[in-house]
Amino acid sequence: MTSLPPAVILYGPPAAGKDTITRALVELGAGFAQFQRLKVGSGKTDGYRMGSAEDLAELEKDGQVIYSNSRYGNVYVVDQPGLDELAAAGQIPVLHLGQIEGVQAVIEAYPARWTTVLLWCTREETAARSAGRGDSDTEARLAAWQATQDDVDAHPQQVWDLEVQTGDHSPAEAAVLISERVRSAFPAGNGS
Repeated sequence: MTSLPPAVILYGPPAAGKDTITRALVELGAGFAQFQRLKVGSGKTDGYRMGSAEDLAELEKDGQVIYSNSRYGNVYVVDQPGLDELAAAGQIPVLHLGQIEGVQAVIEAYPARWTTVLLWCTREETAARSAGRGDSDTEARLAAWQATQDDVDAHPQQVWDLEVQTGDHSPAEAAVLISERVRSAFPAGNGS
C-alpha cells in the first residue's frame, strides 16, 4: 500500500507570519516548499503564480480547482496541477489559507497526510506588522483579521494539529515546531 505524502496547511490572519515561517521551513532543508496559489488579479506577485481569468476558466472546466476565494479584489486558487507538481518532486507543500472552509475543502479533495497549523497574532500585531512592511491596505488587512477571528469563532469544531502564537515565537522557532509536528505524525520509514 502506498502511503500518502505529507503536506502542511498554514491558516491564520494577515500578518500572522505565513510567508516568513514558510521561508524558515524551506531553510530547514527538510523538503518543504511553498505552494504558490494561482492569483487572478493585481497587486503582490511574490508567492503566487499569476494567471488570467481564462486560466481559471480552463482549470474550472477541467475540474482541477480544489478551492478558490476572493479577497482584496483578487481570486486565489488552490489547483490540482500545482499540488501534483510539488508532490511529484518529492517536496512537502506548504499551503497558506485564510478560510477554514478552504482548509476543509483542501483536506477533503486532495490526497495527502495534511498537518494543519493555526498561526495566530493579535489584531494589534497585525496592524504593526502590516504598517512595518509598508502595506498600503492595512485597514483591509485589519478587516481580514476580524473576518479570520469570526471564521474561527464560527467553526469551533475545527481541530488543529498545531497552534502557534507568532508573537511568542520567532519564525525559526515556529518552523521547528511545525517540522517536528510533521515528522512526529509521519515518521521516516513509514512510507514518507
